[in-house]
Amino acid sequence: MVDDRPVPLDEYPVHQVPLSMKHVATGDRNAYDRCIFHVFDHEGRALLIAGLGVYPNLGVIDAYATLRLGDRLYAVRASDALGEDRMRLEVGPLRIGVERPLRDFVLSCAPDPGDPDGLSYEIHWCADFPALWEPHHQQRRGERLTLEGRRFVQAGRCVGRLRAGGREIRLTAGAWTGTRDRSWGVRPVPGEEGGRLAQDHQTEGFHWIWCPVRFEDRFLMVITQEDADGHRSLNEATLVRPGRRDRQLGWPQAEIGYRPGTRHPERALIHLGDNRKPLELEAEILTSSPLAIGAGYPPADDWQHGTWQGPGWTDRRTYDLTDPHPRAAYGVTDHAARFRLDGQTGYGIFEHGSFGRHDPSGFTGFDSAAPQGS
Repeated sequence: MVDDRPVPLDEYPVHQVPLSMKHVATGDRNAYDRCIFHVFDHEGRALLIAGLGVYPNLGVIDAYATLRLGDRLYAVRASDALGEDRMRLEVGPLRIGVERPLRDFVLSCAPDPGDPDGLSYEIHWCADFPALWEPHHQQRRGERLTLEGRRFVQAGRCVGRLRAGGREIRLTAGAWTGTRDRSWGVRPVPGEEGGRLAQDHQTEGFHWIWCPVRFEDRFLMVITQEDADGHRSLNEATLVRPGRRDRQLGWPQAEIGYRPGTRHPERALIHLGDNRKPLELEAEILTSSPLAIGAGYPPADDWQHGTWQGPGWTDRRTYDLTDPHPRAAYGVTDHAARFRLDGQTGYGIFEHGSFGRHDPSGFTGFDSAAPQGS
């Protein structure tokens, strides 16, 4: 029997369509609503990535957290059946508490009683700047819409504690930065059918930069997405300063210094500017975490977002990042980085993915990499 009664969120005047808040306005199996948080220190010793998502037409809620310490990546993943209380952001040991919307959050992971050296944390994430809308994002395969997302991004500071590998780390104000991204819409979930459109419109190449940076008195967001020939399908460069109008910084152009023989960035110079003066954003990579390892992003082979794992599923594991993980090279990696802009030093995420052909970078195919000795 299907229970079609109202859910608690129906009490609030937030409806956009004449449906219960239990439902979304599309029947697309790939409908999603999720978030990601980054927490990292300014010396590159630790990078925590945590997120939670719901997939209403699949009946799934899941969450994950990964912590990079040295060459170890500690991961916790949890999945369960989606319930009626959409304001309860909790799956297994992972929880996101919204203390004040768009301002204060508590991120927590309960310890595993059977593994005292496993990952756990309790972190207060506080925004320093107003949330910024990202460009409306669409992708098609032939005539079919495969991705449509609405997103906003924010930066702030973090305090609290982390524990993993027998170590406890205190997060202190001024020494740690946080960024976050909130998105919803339609996005591919594993299990999608192939068929003619997939066969006729295979990906030749993909090049992506997503870069939120927190400075003491300003927040900068840079996004570029390019196809194999360099055609840009997504573009953003906006500087946010409280009390002032947002400053648009045009068409960012990135020069990325890759580790020889790879597509792993070690540094980058992003050219920005408007009609006033050109600016240069310098990025120095501090530490990195591939999203295909532990965090459930494609092309992960042990778990991906939205996939049904059965009721009450929790998985904890540790990855050795000195071992080769071939799939990580064909996904997106989040790099904690130190940035310099206009005489100021800031901290943020340099998220980058480059696979397949990319003519502006000189990459000719999926097996192409930066030359040795570059």
